[in-house]
Amino acid sequence: MLLVIDVGNTNTVLGLYKGKELARSWRLTTDKARTADEWAMVVHELFSLSNLHFPDVLNVIISCVVPPLLNTLETLCDNYFKLKPLVVGPGIKTGMPIQYDNPREVGADRIVNAVAAYAKQQASLIVVDFGTATTFDYISCRGEYQGGAIAPGLSISAEALYERASKLPRVEIVCPPQVIAKNTVNSMQSGLFYGYVGLVDGIVGRMKQESREKPHVMATGGLATLIAPYSQTIDEVDNSLTLEGLRIIYERNHVA
Repeated sequence: MLLVIDVGNTNTVLGLYKGKELARSWRLTTDKARTADEWAMVVHELFSLSNLHFPDVLNVIISCVVPPLLNTLETLCDNYFKLKPLVVGPGIKTGMPIQYDNPREVGADRIVNAVAAYAKQQASLIVVDFGTATTFDYISCRGEYQGGAIAPGLSISAEALYERASKLPRVEIVCPPQVIAKNTVNSMQSGLFYGYVGLVDGIVGRMKQESREKPHVMATGGLATLIAPYSQTIDEVDNSLTLEGLRIIYERNHVA
């Protein structure tokens, strides 16, 4: 089986593939202080709950945007899975030309998403990933990564409002009962939620105008299912997009 690991700033997602089928997936909090042995304990427990074992994993691929954790996960693979993982980074075969001033600057997760989205649609695309930051990535109809935009994530925006305005509370990120709110908590939720929906539609709309194409808009990430129903531009939500991209990239680099 193939273990795919996507390390984000807030969450780490693991997926276990049997061939092209995603057999199981897990979402964990990203903890920079967690050691390789602690990772092994966590993964062992998750595997046990699904009646899986370390020897079931024959290959591993990792996408990581938190550099201190990469060595930790490589040690995990070496000590417990007895193999060397494939790491998404410069020099890896993605099958996607990157039209960026400096391709090395593009986050691994953005490329992985783009690869999976294009493999699925075979058309021009905008991928919106709701993570710690919200990223907007444009892929041409020829399958070229063209670039995109990065905005503060919704959770970051909510936390900044709480920390910088002394009289405002920390609020749950939900769709409020109405836009014209009648109390402080709902007022903050209204501004955060509908402000973010507007941000998404605004950036996607401008990308469409600039590209002069009619791209399919795909959303992924933790808050995608919350925002998408209220967006006028998101066509589809795929919460397994990054895991699928890792599987595809592994296959493109695997030497039998």
